[in-house]
Amino acid sequence: MEKKALGKGLSALIPPKEQEYGSQESILQIPTSLIRTNKYQPRVDFNQEKLNDLINSIKEKGVVQPVLVRTTPDGYELIAGERRLRAVKTLGFEKIPAIVRNVADVDMLELSLIENIQREELNPIEEGRAFQKLTTDFGFTQENIAKVLGKDRSTVANIIRLLSLPKKIQDYISKGDVSVGHAKAILSLPSEIEQMRVCNLIVKKGLSVRETETMVSRRSFGRRNIDIKKDQNILDIESQLQQLFGTRVKISHGKKRGRIQIEYYSSEDLNRILTIIQSGK
Repeated sequence: MEKKALGKGLSALIPPKEQEYGSQESILQIPTSLIRTNKYQPRVDFNQEKLNDLINSIKEKGVVQPVLVRTTPDGYELIAGERRLRAVKTLGFEKIPAIVRNVADVDMLELSLIENIQREELNPIEEGRAFQKLTTDFGFTQENIAKVLGKDRSTVANIIRLLSLPKKIQDYISKGDVSVGHAKAILSLPSEIEQMRVCNLIVKKGLSVRETETMVSRRSFGRRNIDIKKDQNILDIESQLQQLFGTRVKISHGKKRGRIQIEYYSSEDLNRILTIIQSGK
């Protein structure tokens, strides 16, 4: 698939407010029964309290902002506005105001991702899955994603790397029981067993990020003592590669030859690393 520049033509997907609600663009009243949800919706968890607030607002004032949809052979597919659609359906409204705009699959994912991130409605795991989908399914680089979202590439890499953690830890992160700071410390542990042990202590004892980092440091002390014996240039290269790949990298350097070991924690994580290598970044 030909790579598309992330963010290209975004203004065509999200026109200025005066254009969106002005006479230049039609707002249709579309039956809710004809609208199916966005298959690329990055958000999985919807806060019920916030949804109830929206339901009450729509009940009193109606739908102020139309949803965005695209046409399908059997009706319409939602591009943006799933909370509004859910609220309207809960209230039993048969129709909802909508703007129809035909866009490609990649634009749907991009638009849904940007809308949710700008509203700060995605948890870190949902963000990671959306980032990963952009890289694996649509050939985007982490640099592309970081640029359009106003983030550092390392931030994007670290968010994707959360998906290499055991499913239970990912669930704790999604619920907010474990922060991204905690997760970064956990990721430096070499096995899932150790990762789960530390995670359980975080949840059970309410450990701070600093306390978690100290605990992980003690568990890793023996390995770091071995690394200290390495040439500083090799340590620097290891550090650069770890930043590039967002995972642990170990270099065994001999007099004439050596070995570079890049760790991955799942098939998805392996594909992520291969994408970085193939992109030449």
